[in-house]
Amino acid sequence: MSNDIFQGYRGRALEQLKKYHVRVWGKAVIETTRGRFEGTVLPRSENDDDKHIVMKIITGYNIGIDTDTITSMKEVGYKKANYAIPEKEFPISDKNPNVKLFGTGGTIASRLDYRTGAVIPAFSPGELYGAVPELADICNIDTEKLFAVFSENMGPKQYIALAKAIGKEIEKGVDGIMIGHGTDTLHHTGAALTFMVQNSPIPIVLVGSQRSSDRPSSDAALNLMHAARAAGHGDIAETMVCMFGPTSDEYGLLHKGTRVRKMHSSYRSTFRTIGDIPLATVNREKVDPIHKKYNPRRKDRNVTIKPFFDDRVTMLYYYPGMKPDTIDLLVDNGYKGIVFVGTGLGHVNKELYPAIERAQKKGVHMYMTLQTIWGYVHMFVYDTGRDMMAKGIIPAGNMLPEVAFVKLGWALGQTHDPEEVKQIMLTPINDDITLREPYNGYLVYQGGIPEVEEFIKKVHK
Repeated sequence: MSNDIFQGYRGRALEQLKKYHVRVWGKAVIETTRGRFEGTVLPRSENDDDKHIVMKIITGYNIGIDTDTITSMKEVGYKKANYAIPEKEFPISDKNPNVKLFGTGGTIASRLDYRTGAVIPAFSPGELYGAVPELADICNIDTEKLFAVFSENMGPKQYIALAKAIGKEIEKGVDGIMIGHGTDTLHHTGAALTFMVQNSPIPIVLVGSQRSSDRPSSDAALNLMHAARAAGHGDIAETMVCMFGPTSDEYGLLHKGTRVRKMHSSYRSTFRTIGDIPLATVNREKVDPIHKKYNPRRKDRNVTIKPFFDDRVTMLYYYPGMKPDTIDLLVDNGYKGIVFVGTGLGHVNKELYPAIERAQKKGVHMYMTLQTIWGYVHMFVYDTGRDMMAKGIIPAGNMLPEVAFVKLGWALGQTHDPEEVKQIMLTPINDDITLREPYNGYLVYQGGIPEVEEFIKKVHK
C-alpha cells in the first residue's frame, strides 16, 4: 500500500495502518484496550504527533486513538469524503433587504482541512448559500473579506479599517451589516465599533461560532441566520453581538457591544450581557426586543465615523503583592494609559502608590475598573480609594474592564489633554456606563441549592 493513501500519517501510526491494511477514508472497526470504535479514518494533520489515529465516529465527532492501545483494526468499507464547500449562485430577491457581510477570519461557516487541521472559511455568497441555504430566505448577502486573522490577532488596525468600511457601506445604502468574527475577542471589537461608529441608521451585528461547522453541535449556521435576521430586518440600529441564548437551538440573543462579555470557554451560550439585560431575542423569523432602551433603525444615511486609536494603552489586573516595577516598566516603555482592574470597590495595594505617582507625573492616564465584573467602582468608601484618586486614578463607573481599555485607547487616539480624555471616558456611550444596574442584571445560579435545582427542572440551560 503506497504512502499517498496514508495522508499525514507517520511513525507508529503509519505502521499500524499498514499492518492492518486500513486506508485513510476507510470505514474501519478498531479494537482497543479501551473498547471498540467504528467510523471513518481521517487524514492526520501533518503538524501533529505520530502516535494517534484520527477517526470520525458515527456521532460525527472526531477522536484520537492511541496506537499503543490498539489490538486490531479492520477496514469494512471505503469512500473518500469530499469536504469542499458546495457553491451555488446566491439567489437575489427584490423583496429581501441587502446585507453586507464583512469577514475578519472567524469560522462562522467553514470546513476542516484535514491535511493541516486548519479550518477553512466559507465566505463567498455562493459558498455561504451552499453551506446555509436558508440565508436566501432572509436577505440578499454581499461579502467582503477584510482580514484573515484569528480573533486574538484583531486590534486597533483592524478596528479602524472595519469602522471605515462600515461607514462606506452605510453611505451606499445597505440595509444592515454583519461581521464574521472569532469569539475570543468578539466583545473587544464590539466595544471598539460602538465608539468608532456612532449614530448608525442600521444594525451592525457581530457574529461568530463556538463550534466549527463540521461538528454536529455547531452553532455556526443558526448564529448566521439569526444575525442575518437582525441585520436585515431588525429595528435595533446599534453595534451588537449575536450568539446563542440558551445552549439549546431555540433562539439567539442580541447584546450591546459595550455590555457584553464571553463568559465560558466552550459553551455555545457563552456571551452574556453584564450589568443589564440583553437587547433582544432573535430567531430565523423575527427579532423581539426585550430592552426598552435602544436606538431604532432610520431611513437616513447619516453616521459618525471616529476611527481613532492610540495603542500605547494597557490593562493591568491587580493581584496581591504586585510590585511597583510592574507600573514603572510600562511607563518606561512609553505607555500612555493604564486601566487598572482592581479588587473590591476598586483597590490596589499601597506598595504601588509611589509608582502610581511617578506615572501621573509623566502624564499617564489611569482609570479604575473592577475584577468583580458586576458592580460599580466606589473609591470614596475607603482611604485606599481616596488615596488613589488623589494620585491620579479615575473611577470608571461600571464600565467593563475590556470596554474601558478599548475606550481609553480610542480617547487617546483623539487627544492627550487629561481633562478632554476624562470627559470622553466618563461620558456614557451606548450604556458603557449606566446610572444603575437593574435588579435582574446580576444573576449567578449555584447548582445544588434546592430552589435552584427546582428552577433548573423547568427551564433550559
